[in-house]
Amino acid sequence: MSQIDDSSENVLSERPLAEPDQDGSDAREEEGAWGAATGATPAETDAAETEAVEVADDVPEPELPQPGGTEAIAVEPSQEHAAGELKIPDGYAVLEGDADGSRRAVGVVVARFNGGVTSRLLSRALEELDTAGVRRDAITVLVVPGAFELPLAATALAKTRRFACIVALGCVIRGETPHFEYVASETASGLQLAALETGVPVSFGVLTLDDVAQADTRVEKGAEAVRTALEMADVFAHLRAAATASR
Repeated sequence: MSQIDDSSENVLSERPLAEPDQDGSDAREEEGAWGAATGATPAETDAAETEAVEVADDVPEPELPQPGGTEAIAVEPSQEHAAGELKIPDGYAVLEGDADGSRRAVGVVVARFNGGVTSRLLSRALEELDTAGVRRDAITVLVVPGAFELPLAATALAKTRRFACIVALGCVIRGETPHFEYVASETASGLQLAALETGVPVSFGVLTLDDVAQADTRVEKGAEAVRTALEMADVFAHLRAAATASR
């Protein structure tokens, strides 16, 4: 058993503990011994303790913030993008793609669930494909039940080797259960895995919303996913050409 250091600051009490009397004296006798040791009578000791309690009662309690106060906390609005363009120093070989689809076949996989939102995503994606020069007969639209099925469908399209890139479109809306987190996370990782396994670019055009009203300002994601997929397909074409030329 370890010895307690007498100099320790963790002192439980400064009051000396009276040795138990062999004749079985009770606690009152100990209190009398304490009063005798301090030179105070029991009455004086009780008066001192009462005064200490009264002083403690006079200490003001700290003021706590009340709900509904007028003081407001400034919160910076969140931003999804940082301003500025990528700058690459001169003297390096740089490969960069363009969102040009004039000679490309594109696969589009879209979820039927939350169709009011995914229909708008698909509409913007098809408009952007037309703007990029992709012919309608070079576009295949594959419809799946929900966002969770997007990765499997994207993988199947990519494995046909008929498409230069895949555009995945869907919408997951947060509810009252953890279902949102599971579906959104697995959809994102699954689409990434589809691209890694096949080597075919798969763009992420899936909206993850807190409520359906947020879709109004985010349907442009469909067009953005098209531009991303076409640019990746183009840069891969440049990479293959550069690799062939260096042989």
